[in-house]
Parts: sequence; C-alpha cells; structure tokens
Amino acid sequence: MVPQARVRTGLDCLVDQGFAPLRGLRVGLVTHPAAVDSRLRHIRERLAAAPGVHLAALFGPEHGWMGEEQDLIGVAGGTEADSGLRIYSLYGNSFDSLTPSEEQLRGLDALVIDLQDVGSRYYTFQATMLLCLEAAARQGLRVFVLDRPNPLGGEKVEGPLLQRGYESFVGIHPIVTRHGMTIGELARLYRAERHLRVELMVVPCEGWQRGWDFEQTGLPWVLPSPNMPTLETAFVYPGQCLLEGTNLSEGRGTTRPFELCGAPWIDARKLCQHLQEEGCPGVVFRPAWFRPTFHKFAGQTCAGVQLHVTDRQAFQPVRTGLAVLAALREQSGGAFAWRQETYEFVSDRPAIDLLFGSDRERRALEAGVPAVDICRIWEAEEDAFRQRRQPYLMY
Repeated sequence: MVPQARVRTGLDCLVDQGFAPLRGLRVGLVTHPAAVDSRLRHIRERLAAAPGVHLAALFGPEHGWMGEEQDLIGVAGGTEADSGLRIYSLYGNSFDSLTPSEEQLRGLDALVIDLQDVGSRYYTFQATMLLCLEAAARQGLRVFVLDRPNPLGGEKVEGPLLQRGYESFVGIHPIVTRHGMTIGELARLYRAERHLRVELMVVPCEGWQRGWDFEQTGLPWVLPSPNMPTLETAFVYPGQCLLEGTNLSEGRGTTRPFELCGAPWIDARKLCQHLQEEGCPGVVFRPAWFRPTFHKFAGQTCAGVQLHVTDRQAFQPVRTGLAVLAALREQSGGAFAWRQETYEFVSDRPAIDLLFGSDRERRALEAGVPAVDICRIWEAEEDAFRQRRQPYLMY
C-alpha cells in the first residue's frame, strides 16, 4: 500500500482539476517512468484517459521513454505497440536530435512536460525542457510543465556558474551546479532569461516546503534514470558526476553508482585517510572495493571509497566532489587522465570542462591548487545566482 503523501505533485493537481486546462487540445507528452502520481499511476495512462484530451505523441528524453538506456547511448523512436502512438526520441545521435523538430510538433496544440529532475545542472532532463520550450516558442505551441519537488530540497545553492563558451547538454544555461530549484521554477527562469515568447503554464506542487528533501514529501521514489536508483545517489551526484570527466570509475556498473568511485590502481585505505583529513562536512568515507559489470573497468576489481552522507543539511556535494577528484588525481600518478572522447555531442573541449562549466577548475587542479582554495571563487557566483533565481521561486 502506497503511504499518504504530504505533497501533491503538479500531476496530482492536474488530475484534481480533471485535466481542464488541456481539454480540446492535441497534446505531445514529454516524460519518463518517474512521472507518476502519488499512487504510482503513470502520467501516460492518466492523460490517455482524461476526458476531452487528445494524447497525440510521446517524447522520450535521455535514457528513453521507458528509461531503460544507459548514458551516452542514442535512443531510437518508434511506435507504441498497444496504442499506435508515435514515440519520438529527444536523445538520438546528434545535438540536433535533442530538440523536437518542426515535423514532430506538427499538428500539436501543446506540449505537456512531466520530468523528475534531481537538482543538478548536468542532469539533462531540465535541459530537454528548455529545448522543448524553445521549439514550442518557434511553433506557437503552449507548454504545460507539471512541477515536482527538488529531491535535494530548494534552499541550498552550490558550485560554479556555467561560463560563456562552455555550453552543452550538461550545461545549457548559466546556472550553478546545485541550483536548488524545481523544474517548474527553472522553466520560469529560462523563459525570462532566454526571452522566449511562449505561453507557459507551470502546474505547481501543493504542500512542498523548500527545506524538505524527497523523503519528507511522502512521495514514492521512482528512479528517473538507470543510475539514479535511490535518494542517496541523488545527494552525492552533484559532486560525483565530475568523475565522468576522467578515466576513473564513478561507480557505474555497480548497485551504488556515484556513491562508489575509484580505479584498479588506487590504494583504498590511503585514499580514505586522505579524504577524512580533508574534513568535508556531513559525509564519512569508507574504503571500498568493487567490480563494475559494465562501463569503465568492467570485470576488473577497483579500489576506492564509498561516500556515506551522515548529515544532508551540512553536506556540500560539489565541494566534496572536487575534494574527491583532487585526491584521486593525486593518488593516481601517471595513470590519471582527463576524458578526451566526445562527450554529450561536444568534441572540442574536455568533458571535465563541460561539467565544471569552464576550464578554470581543471587548470587549477593541474597547477596543484588545493581544492579548498579552488572553490572559494564559487562563493560570489553562488551569491549572485541566489539573487537571480529569487523572482522565479514559487514555494
């Protein structure tokens, strides 16, 4: 039995309205498996049964409409077997594939976007939303964004601001790494700051408080992507995803992605001691050994650490991730390398620069600047972003 939720999502509120704002419209639905109501019923079924609403097309973001694909794997479109609905992929084999095309939007009146974000700039669902807003503006479509709580809460802001010239799918607009906004609030900010002439309706949550993490909402957790299985994963992700920009394992191919990290050449106990001495608040490091079943070092035993978050309020995931990255680089010696292959359709810049949002942090690490000094420059950027986001907050 699903427990009673303290928060009602935008989907729950739209159901309460009998889907009235969508009646008479031909709708394209942009969503994934985590778009469920408080009783775990998926939006696709709720929308298909809504009176007077014509569900005309489905759009799937990264990882696919059914959420089965791993990272950086192009997803094909198709047709839904039981209904004949056309399914369009918004994550194919080129950057252009990330945006709905004019042909895909032809005949629609509106896009309904229901995506569970996890509160980090490089988690791509909010980037998909922005690209959909831009496409809808060009085609004169209405956009309905069904809001959901930020799993990390809505108070904390952390990390560097994306710098001009380093835009990508993991940094599509100049926001900080941990933005502390809901996807509906981001839609309002994006429309204003990109000067989009689009009719936008954000259906807000009811009952959510900014200081709550996801467990306090009482809502069921459905993994929004294959390597985001738990709320614990989401809390470490804003920092640990930086390891995607290296040849070190970020724990993909294990049951604890992003909580585990390391490589075959690491001394786990030495690394753990180093990180404990860094004094990162709200987290304990434990020596760990793991063998990924896929992705980096598949089938090889890796040594490293597991991050155990002991105080979510005190924990600073981006600063902790920087400290982990610096310690791993120091201990790896000549075995360490920045990831050089094409990353999220960008081939002329290292992946780590796209993740940080500039080359500033990489160059500082290469120069041996301590992690604690590197992140001091973030403070002014964090303060400025707190002010920038203020007009768009809804809770």
